[in-house]
Amino acid sequence: MTAPNPGPLVDTHAHIYLTDQPLVEGATHRPKHAFTTEDYLKTLDDHGVLFGVIAAPSFLGSYNDYTLDALRTHRRLRATAIVEPNIDLYNLKGMDADGIVGIRFSLRDYAGLPDLTTPEYKRLLRRVADLGWHVHIYAEGERIAALAPVLIDSGVNLVIDHFGNPSPELGVQSPGFQAALRAVDSGRCWVKISAPYRSPGCDHKALAAKLIEVAGPERLLFGSDWPFVGHETKITFRQTIDWFESFVPDATIRNRIGYTAARLYRFA
Repeated sequence: MTAPNPGPLVDTHAHIYLTDQPLVEGATHRPKHAFTTEDYLKTLDDHGVLFGVIAAPSFLGSYNDYTLDALRTHRRLRATAIVEPNIDLYNLKGMDADGIVGIRFSLRDYAGLPDLTTPEYKRLLRRVADLGWHVHIYAEGERIAALAPVLIDSGVNLVIDHFGNPSPELGVQSPGFQAALRAVDSGRCWVKISAPYRSPGCDHKALAAKLIEVAGPERLLFGSDWPFVGHETKITFRQTIDWFESFVPDATIRNRIGYTAARLYRFA
């Protein structure tokens, strides 16, 4: 059997879930098919990717049980978790030992913003910073622009999903993308080159070029967004690698992006 050609060193964005897990009220997705840890690991192996990162899916809320079990079983995986703001330090440290490296705010298509000025959130963000974790955010561009400076000011590391959710009308001037560029200046923000199909019509090659110019490979990450929630039959993992290679045509820069992910997610 021929070994697969080496893909990106780290896939920093994937989801695993079953069909019978408890969903949050108002869940924007109700899974009809399971995408298991074993499915994901086989996908990584089939494409020559060494490490993977599980992004907490919004529709499961703070139900992280299956992800934590995956991390305990497979040390080539890391993850972010959705947590309640009043979670205690004991539980956070337990999650850290299991392989959780950050908390996620997955807000797109959900009402409201977390009130980061409350004592509960201030305490949570301080603990995230003390653990060396990051806050992983997915939201509409305007809400990214509102939250990013507050999060940077709090002292946490920040990871922004999917190019900052740009619009084709505004391109590099999109509020989420511009907020990502500003946050990168702090030295504590990373941006994912991922899921271009979630911002259709955008010139993602131009967006990636701007990110490379401003942020450099030390602040960029590759993510597949497997299993492409809501688009499961329309996208393939191979396509995501092809997109990455198209958006970042210099193999040396792609390799540096891989090592950036290995450091951020504690694989190295």
